[in-house]
Amino acid sequence: MLNPTWKRRTLPTLALLLLGWQSPFAAKETARVWHFEAGPALPKDLAPASGAWAVAKGEGAPSAPWVLAQTATNPEAAFNVALIGGATYRDLDVSVHLRARHGKVDQGGGLVWRAKDGRNYYIARYNPLEDNLRVYTVTDGRRRQLASAEVRLDRAAWHVLRVQMSGDHITCALDGRALLSLHDPTFAEPGRIGLWTKADAQTWFDDLTAKRR
Repeated sequence: MLNPTWKRRTLPTLALLLLGWQSPFAAKETARVWHFEAGPALPKDLAPASGAWAVAKGEGAPSAPWVLAQTATNPEAAFNVALIGGATYRDLDVSVHLRARHGKVDQGGGLVWRAKDGRNYYIARYNPLEDNLRVYTVTDGRRRQLASAEVRLDRAAWHVLRVQMSGDHITCALDGRALLSLHDPTFAEPGRIGLWTKADAQTWFDDLTAKRR
């Protein structure tokens, strides 16, 4: 028979150990996906900060027929931003399908993350007019380039942009091809994710996907 004293001292300790233990087979957080399939209304948790954002029908979209479309024709200095509310991310894995539609000054677009608001965030964007992928910080509305890679793709096709960040390490891939790896400490706190274009870049977005790392 077990000593009652042993039971009183040991069982609570065992209970605490069990509560703090996590199975190595425990399920990871499920990725959250925005398909924009409730169109034509904007998702309730999407907040346009600037630009003209609408859910529209888009040919060839991964989750047809609806896409999120940026339709503004703003001047060169304008950034068009739409942020997702209801969740913040620090270390994350985020991706989106995008297709450049129109734009004389600028084309394409990209992903925003660790955003404090519509004027402070990281942005990774693909520009088919310039044939490049770049990462910037935007602080108080001012953009600063961190890294750039040349990439030549079909300008009229859908492409997949993916960003991963842990601590201050950022990696970016386009269509599954890793193109950028860099470190930057500017935004260390969790923030919102979102989508972005510049000036008159009219772009379709679909299957925005995010999860914590």
